[in-house]
Amino acid sequence: MIRFEGVGKRYPGGNEPLRGLNIHIERGELVFITGASGAGKSTLLRLIPRLERPSRGRVIIDDVDLSGLPKRRIPYLRRRVGMTFQDHRLLYDRTLFDNVALPLVIEGRPHADIRRRVHAALDKVGLLDRHQAYPVTLSGGEQQRIGIARAIVSRPPILLADEPTGNLDPALSREIMHLFEQFNHVGVTTVIASHDLPLINALGHRRIHLSEGRTA
Repeated sequence: MIRFEGVGKRYPGGNEPLRGLNIHIERGELVFITGASGAGKSTLLRLIPRLERPSRGRVIIDDVDLSGLPKRRIPYLRRRVGMTFQDHRLLYDRTLFDNVALPLVIEGRPHADIRRRVHAALDKVGLLDRHQAYPVTLSGGEQQRIGIARAIVSRPPILLADEPTGNLDPALSREIMHLFEQFNHVGVTTVIASHDLPLINALGHRRIHLSEGRTA
């Protein structure tokens, strides 16, 4: 499903978070990416939807080498990959409904389809009754849930999460991780970058640990 073959990433100035990385994530797997700050966890995630490109090596999604992907195909790739961020990246002047609907609006989906899918996504994260509220009225955990709803509203086969519990207390962190498990249980390949080792160990899924740009 997702393969990294000899992947390296060097940024201007010499920072090189990934150095010859080789990993394989099976379809339908839930995998945690761990490592110290600066180990390359976020870089690894951003390479999957081609938000960034590797300096060397190959990233392969469903047997498609992303290095040879034409620019016109990149939007189609990104529609197949939902991604959540630690800072949520919500639009604070838009309602929760409008925030979650944004990917579907960009796709040009019919209004009735947008309404149905957004309501379903909000229901899955337990916030359907607040669809007309604004992000500023939400707690940090609720904002993360809206970010997850937006990531899954297009029903992508791949879901990525970058430190989804970084600013949450342990109880909320468990709730958020269980949400990801629910999506994984219906076949969504899920990759989560996290430093919350006690919670990761308790959940029992495969862990890929990064150290000095490689798997440790």
